[in-house]
Amino acid sequence: MVVMGKIVAAQGILGWVKVQTYTEYLDSLLDYDTWYVGNEQAWRPLQVLEADVHGKVLVAKLEGIADRTAAEKYKGLLIAVPRDSLPEQEEGEYYWSDLVGLSVENLAGEAFGTVDTLLETGANDVLVVKGERGETLIPFIASVIQQVDLKKKMIRVDWQADYLK
Repeated sequence: MVVMGKIVAAQGILGWVKVQTYTEYLDSLLDYDTWYVGNEQAWRPLQVLEADVHGKVLVAKLEGIADRTAAEKYKGLLIAVPRDSLPEQEEGEYYWSDLVGLSVENLAGEAFGTVDTLLETGANDVLVVKGERGETLIPFIASVIQQVDLKKKMIRVDWQADYLK
């Protein structure tokens, strides 16, 4: 499963939910008729009855969620789709969910922490790395990202530790 978003709140009184997406485009989740809702240990497939972009989030009506009380029980749950349903990536392209949780170190071997999330800035994506030194923002561009090793769960960057200050 590839995590594509998270239910952040109930929307209205008819059982709709607000979804923060982790996709490149806000409406990418609309391509899937079934979302898997849950967490890394257990996923439950839910049919998407209706969904639309609403500001900076998606709003969706999912099967089995009839009212606001039911929708509120889903707050905080992740939304995923099976990896084999995603388009093939080109060389050097990664799904954000593949990068979250990877450890980050520079070419000198200094550890920065792990990728907590990514930000889309318009110009380029930015890794938000959290570690002992606090939070570090590192641009996800070719001149900085030297290696992404998904097997070793490691990103090597050309970034100095004193950039943290």
